[in-house]
Amino acid sequence: MPSLPLSPPVFAILTQLIEQRSGLHYVPDDLDLLAEKLSAKALEEGFESLLDYFYFLKYDPAGPAALDALVDTLLVHETYFFRDALPLEVISDEVARWVRLGKRVRLWCAACSTGEEPLTLAMMLDQRGVLDGVSLLATDYSQKVLERAKQGEHNLRSMRALPAGIEGRYLDVVEGRPRVRSDLVAAVEWRRMNLMDAGAIAALGAFDVILCRNVLIYFQDETARRVVESLTNALLPGGSLLVGTSESLLRFGTALVCQERRGAFFYVRPQEGT
Repeated sequence: MPSLPLSPPVFAILTQLIEQRSGLHYVPDDLDLLAEKLSAKALEEGFESLLDYFYFLKYDPAGPAALDALVDTLLVHETYFFRDALPLEVISDEVARWVRLGKRVRLWCAACSTGEEPLTLAMMLDQRGVLDGVSLLATDYSQKVLERAKQGEHNLRSMRALPAGIEGRYLDVVEGRPRVRSDLVAAVEWRRMNLMDAGAIAALGAFDVILCRNVLIYFQDETARRVVESLTNALLPGGSLLVGTSESLLRFGTALVCQERRGAFFYVRPQEGT
């Protein structure tokens, strides 16, 4: 496939547009990494210049949809069942206790990709007999991966951390592809969501637990700070935010308090008056 030249100035304005839309941050050292993907999408849209492609994305009425399609090609969709499972076990045990006390619990898995994380939670909650007492929302920027998630079909690599007793109970391998039980997929509400959209996040209401793992590492600090503020506002008092193991929020001056529970770390919104 032919490749379009990408000058540093055009790289700068294109990546600024991408960051404004999605939060994804790139530095000049990423020019060669992005050139092929940007060129491929521009040629696919019928452009022979990346500068013309930029003007189309920024000013044409069809630009926002094309920009979303471009961002979709740049997103990292690496996930698998029972990934970093300890904090999910902690969450599931706590949620089970709340449900048995009569509470209707709301959980949100942000940036869920093809859905392995929320489906892992659904399996854990079903094991504890409380899935019916939980509202489980899963969102992602990409409509394409959400459609895959809603089909309940995954790849074999997604099974690489699967504990004993899951295959055959919650998923089966059908024609070489793992297929999750349809009632588990249906127990999750799948919705497209851009984490840069504070208003859309606010419209979701309040949650007991929000999971946003391995996302903030792709943002600049100021962007991450804004996203964390939106997520904080979406937590109930006493609610917990779970981020990736390499994603410390302490440098942001967040209002959340870091807590260690059974070896897993959570960021908790203080109760009113504390």
